[in-house]
Amino acid sequence: MTVTIIFALAAALANAVHLMTQHAASVGVSNKHRGWDLVTFLIHQPLWLLGWAAAAAGLAFQAVALHSGQLSVVQPLLVTELVFALVLRRFWVHQHIAKMAWTAALVTCAALVVFLTAAEPHGGHLQPDAADWAFALAAFGGAVAVLTVVARWGSPVRRAALYATAASITWALMAALLKATTNVLAASGPVGMLAHWPIYALIASGVLGSVLQQAALQVGPLSVSQPLIVVVDPAVAIVLSVWIFDERFTVSLAQKTVAGMAFCVMAVGVTVLSRTAPTDLDPSMPVRP
Repeated sequence: MTVTIIFALAAALANAVHLMTQHAASVGVSNKHRGWDLVTFLIHQPLWLLGWAAAAAGLAFQAVALHSGQLSVVQPLLVTELVFALVLRRFWVHQHIAKMAWTAALVTCAALVVFLTAAEPHGGHLQPDAADWAFALAAFGGAVAVLTVVARWGSPVRRAALYATAASITWALMAALLKATTNVLAASGPVGMLAHWPIYALIASGVLGSVLQQAALQVGPLSVSQPLIVVVDPAVAIVLSVWIFDERFTVSLAQKTVAGMAFCVMAVGVTVLSRTAPTDLDPSMPVRP
């Protein structure tokens, strides 16, 4: 469990670094940079390259965490990405952070600890049943398809919410597929992994999730899409952890109630944090790689 927690938190930190560096690198992009000129410009930006290195490290850390532990532990811990991003904004970018944002960050972390402590996630197996995979992919894949179609119409807020929910479900599926891929890799090696379907479904889910998340960010306000992207992922991942990997939680009804309430408090904390944290990089000192 310790290894799982350490690598999950490392993944969250790496994801926060990726977010901040990509944002900082994009600030220097002028309107004249388009197409290949834009790609060439970004490649020569140390911050942009650092951001993608952090993204790769984040995926690797998440893979290690998922292989060593439960999906129901790793995905909730990734919520701390927002907290790490807040800390980076304060101590790296030197931004002013509102007291409400710090309070929301503390509430989010405290609720997360209570959830994991009360829920007591444990168990699980490395080789899920093919039928469980088929039904889970059909159910959640169908939900993503319906949400994506319905998101084509309506107000910006409604469209952003629907696209963000679809993206978050896809990220949860991607996490489950990443766990399955690491299990195949450990059992069959790199070459043997290519003979199994999870690696290809993993790549497809990554592409689809990126497209849906970008759509959510483009059509509506970040204050609507970000909380949904962050909260729906662990909620769906918990369902998948039980459905596919046969993970288990405490048998105590009281503890389950406390865990459920803690998860709801965490969701509220994430929402408040998303809406009170700075929306841009307005530093008093420049960001340096």
